[in-house]
Amino acid sequence: MAQRILIIGTGFAGLWSALSAKRLLQLHNKENAVEVVVVAPEPSLVVRPRLYEDNPAAMVHQLGPLFQATNIRFVEGLVKAIDTSTKTVVYASKGTESASITYDRLVLAAGSSVVHPKAVDGLSEHAFDIDALESASKLHLHLKSLAALPQSAARDTVVVCGAGFTGIELATELPLRVASGVRIVLVDGSDAVGSQLGPGPRAAITKALQAMNVEVKLGAGIARIDASGVTLSSGQRIATLTAIWTAGVRASALTQQIPGDKDALGRIRVDPTLRVPSATDVYATGDAAHVLADPEGGQVALMCCQHALLLGRVSGHNAAASLIGVPETNYAQAAYNCCLDLGGHGAVICRGWEREVMLEGDLAKRVKKYINGTLIYPPADAAEAVAAADPGLYGDSDELFKQMIETIKTSA
Repeated sequence: MAQRILIIGTGFAGLWSALSAKRLLQLHNKENAVEVVVVAPEPSLVVRPRLYEDNPAAMVHQLGPLFQATNIRFVEGLVKAIDTSTKTVVYASKGTESASITYDRLVLAAGSSVVHPKAVDGLSEHAFDIDALESASKLHLHLKSLAALPQSAARDTVVVCGAGFTGIELATELPLRVASGVRIVLVDGSDAVGSQLGPGPRAAITKALQAMNVEVKLGAGIARIDASGVTLSSGQRIATLTAIWTAGVRASALTQQIPGDKDALGRIRVDPTLRVPSATDVYATGDAAHVLADPEGGQVALMCCQHALLLGRVSGHNAAASLIGVPETNYAQAAYNCCLDLGGHGAVICRGWEREVMLEGDLAKRVKKYINGTLIYPPADAAEAVAAADPGLYGDSDELFKQMIETIKTSA
């Protein structure tokens, strides 16, 4: 009987984990000895980094044809439970309330979800978010419906709660998505926009917010959200029918079903191969994994697409390698490049963990569009997709990034 690698999730890490495992099995003529199975609610990749854009329904990439062409088995289901002692995963699907599947190696690539702090009254009931396709689509329809409502300050004000990476991209994109004259307010409890991004890109961000007429309120977080407005921790109230929460994410709750240490974001602490030390048949990857991206500098991999693309390749490779007896590879991604969309004002691209500005404006925007529209999508051709799953191809992401910029410059 064939052994089984079971991968939970079809995000970037889950997809590339499946393709990477399949690649290694093909290289060693072990496809008949080990099957690769992916379980998720749908055989699709939601391009989550683009959900701040207009028309989120277009940000779904169907994976069924690619899975079929690469002989990756897809199981439709929402995972409910993981039992590492029996190596069993329980899931529910449209056809059955409960079914189970066993594994020899498990790759947890279930991603993360937006955090709704209980301290913020009314958050879950009244706020929108762009964390998932369903919620981003709900916001999209809501924004389109505002014009039909009676004019009021609340109708004509949008409040973005959280001035981090997602909040900045959304706030600068909204002027392109709403009617002229709508007031856009970006709120954060810190004393600086993009405080987690550091000072490097701050001048470019500030210039873009000013150019897009986005009002910024710092030093006071959100205390309460209701049907007609938000109240800040300072006591100030802003009338709005559209409060959008972007402040923070947490790893999938499935991580709590895997024994072992977790970090403050719920991520499982794994070794450099992405294996869970206390459950050695399990690998955690993408947003589910706490691992050093830069071992020398001590930088932990971020919950972002840039890191998920390599994390997935490494976890799939190692899950297969551990079954067929070939060497595993360690995850490392010392080079880091931050690409922040600034809506109609362009974009800003920073180099390194200190986020030193490398490009901004129109050229940076073209780079960001290439990344969002082309680079992060898998090849349609099965052979190309499997070949692209080689984790060694992404060992020097800084060099790849430089090559990409030169290509875009010359094609202009």
